[in-house]
Amino acid sequence: MMQPLELPVRIDVFKKLGQHLLSLSEEEKQHLYSGAINQNNWFTKDNIDSALEAIGMMLNDIDLENWVASYNLAVSANKEIGLVMAGNIPLVGFHDLLCVLVSGNTAMVKLSSQDNLLMKYVIDRLAIINPSIKDFIQIAERLNETDAVIATGSDNTARYFKHYFGKKPHIIRQNRTSIAVLNGQESVEDIRALGEDIFQYYGLGCRNVSKIYVPEDFDHIPFIDALMPFETAIEHHKFRNNYDYNKSIYLVNREPHFDSGFFLMRENPELVSPISVIFYEKYSNEAELNLKISANQDRIQAIVSNAAWYEGSIPFGTAQCPTLEDYADGVDTMEFLVGLK
Repeated sequence: MMQPLELPVRIDVFKKLGQHLLSLSEEEKQHLYSGAINQNNWFTKDNIDSALEAIGMMLNDIDLENWVASYNLAVSANKEIGLVMAGNIPLVGFHDLLCVLVSGNTAMVKLSSQDNLLMKYVIDRLAIINPSIKDFIQIAERLNETDAVIATGSDNTARYFKHYFGKKPHIIRQNRTSIAVLNGQESVEDIRALGEDIFQYYGLGCRNVSKIYVPEDFDHIPFIDALMPFETAIEHHKFRNNYDYNKSIYLVNREPHFDSGFFLMRENPELVSPISVIFYEKYSNEAELNLKISANQDRIQAIVSNAAWYEGSIPFGTAQCPTLEDYADGVDTMEFLVGLK
């Protein structure tokens, strides 16, 4: 087994990647747009730009240095880590790749058929920045010979992953969603910030808000009006198909709902709503709210509230801008990797 690159070298590669992603030329972006959108019709120029910018901002000198300082990364056993990547939103598997390489291990990457062009671009760019990194990244179809596995998928695929990789050290993720907590005092600007958490990536990510908790006397009309700037979502044919389908189901079944003209709101105790639908649930006091949320804690990725007033939440508009420490499912990926020594 080859010796891993020195820690400062590993970190420097990603610092330079961040700088590159924030300074892409229009020509490079157009190439990425055309290929990625053809591969996954849910991807758009704006969403690809958002993903690239979020990663570029994440990979800044100060945050990277502070992040790695929390772990003992000076020595690595260089294990082969299998990565089963998802493809629901652009570059959703990047953070796992980052963790494996910065921790001094080798990434055996099984790309998603829905997002392999963007991930290959990032992998190729890392190799351009430092050709030595190529020895620590391999695109793989089978991961049965790896030392450990990090796999992301649906609830159904998670059961398969647990059966197939159960005897290896593993992190296996399944369906999660994000929620918002409102107290009725939010301004129009606050609700529009929340709209970013709801509609960015068309609601397809685990950090997208699909459920809101509201006070008993909550007025839905100002809330819906404040979200009208996001009505361009209906211009995407897949989003419109979801809207039309869910609307027809609610009408046929005579299920009470609010219709904005481009999204629907329905009272429902479930967490995960269909695309184009926002579920809401009322609470009478904060104690009741806490009970509702704690009962679903293992299915919640992030909680947002205005100015992060609710304990354990982040501000409206920041759900899709995770920090390096925002690990999926609350499982510290770096701690897991360091523990493999």
